[in-house]
Amino acid sequence: MYIDNRKLKNKHIHKLQMLFLLFGIVLLLSACGQSQKPSASEQNNNNAGTETNANSNAGANDQDDQQNTVPPQEEKDPVQEQLDQLSLDEKIGQMILAGVQGTALDAQAKQMITDQKVGGIIFYANNVSTVPGTAKFVQSIKDANRSNPVPIFMSVDQEGGKVSRMPETVETIPSNGKVGKTKDADLAETMGKLLARQIQLVGFNVDFAPVLDVNSNPNNPVIGDRSFGSSANLVSRMGIAEMKGLRSEGIIPVVKHFPGHGDTSVDSHLDLPVVNKTEKQLAQLEWIPFEAAVKEQVEAVMVAHILFPKLDPDHPASLSDVIIGQHLRGKFKYDGVVITDDLSMGAIAKNYKLNDAAVATVQAGSDILLVAHSYDSAKTIFDTLKSAVKSGKISESRINESVYRILALKQKYNLSDEQQPSGDLKQLNADIVDWRKKVDAR
Repeated sequence: MYIDNRKLKNKHIHKLQMLFLLFGIVLLLSACGQSQKPSASEQNNNNAGTETNANSNAGANDQDDQQNTVPPQEEKDPVQEQLDQLSLDEKIGQMILAGVQGTALDAQAKQMITDQKVGGIIFYANNVSTVPGTAKFVQSIKDANRSNPVPIFMSVDQEGGKVSRMPETVETIPSNGKVGKTKDADLAETMGKLLARQIQLVGFNVDFAPVLDVNSNPNNPVIGDRSFGSSANLVSRMGIAEMKGLRSEGIIPVVKHFPGHGDTSVDSHLDLPVVNKTEKQLAQLEWIPFEAAVKEQVEAVMVAHILFPKLDPDHPASLSDVIIGQHLRGKFKYDGVVITDDLSMGAIAKNYKLNDAAVATVQAGSDILLVAHSYDSAKTIFDTLKSAVKSGKISESRINESVYRILALKQKYNLSDEQQPSGDLKQLNADIVDWRKKVDAR
């Protein structure tokens, strides 16, 4: 009995020990669970941090969204920037290409550059002396122009053949007619390069070449062998090749004489020629080379003083909105520089007042008005255009269109009044002689 009671007692004690052990384990687990949970303050801090991070991310996202939605800044147009800085006087001056007198810069020429701010100068045979003398004259004009904000065009008619302005020490280049007989476009391109190198010797940057007239009238007193030939396709091939040659040497080519001077029987230097051709007839011959040049993005086109009564009975081509505006600008889609032939030529001088011609050609779409041989004529054009803008006869926006094209061309060729004459006369002459042998051999 005693033994049994003792066993019972031990069992009871053992059960109690097990209960205490289990209870302790429960308490321990409970404490561990509570220590793993954050306190209320910790939760608040953590929540606040989460919200801050969320807000921070949201702000960053908002900034990103704002940055993504801001339109990209447009690239600045350097031509427009330059145009915006010009005064009306400076803009009108850019539209005038004038002649000078003698073989050295005189006071009148210097005053014209200062007062009328002319955008270009043209040299003729009587302005040329020796290579060093002509180079000095050209450079003196560039130096005089440095007070103006835009570099100056220094231009010349250097075609080869009978229209050559270079000093006698420079080897001659034969006429387009002779080169055209070879039917070799490579020889024509080399011709353009050689012409460019010739005029670079004295510092010119513009050449009024190539001639794109088709010599379709044997009685033509002014074109003749200045043309590559009587075939429009030949003139196109050879003329475009010459144009590319000039361009490749950094000289600005000016094709001439739109709409075509090849079928005239009157010299426009003396009087106004009349060509009684329809638009269809012109499109089948005269216009073919010019359309080819436009497709090749020719830099500048000279317009002739010729009356085409079946297109415009009232105005010669150089003053005609029908021919310049509707055809060259419109149908041909030409947006380059348009230059008039010399407005002091007999074709204009005998039939129009210079001020009326100046207004008419700008209204028709011309950008540069060429006027040679008279400082007074350059001043007349300057004063006339300025008055026309002031009176509203010509809008300033119309002036801006022309000046934009002029500035774009000058920027394209990186013109600078700092540019010096360049080239090796001895090497150039040797190259011309070698090239002439190839032409003669054909």
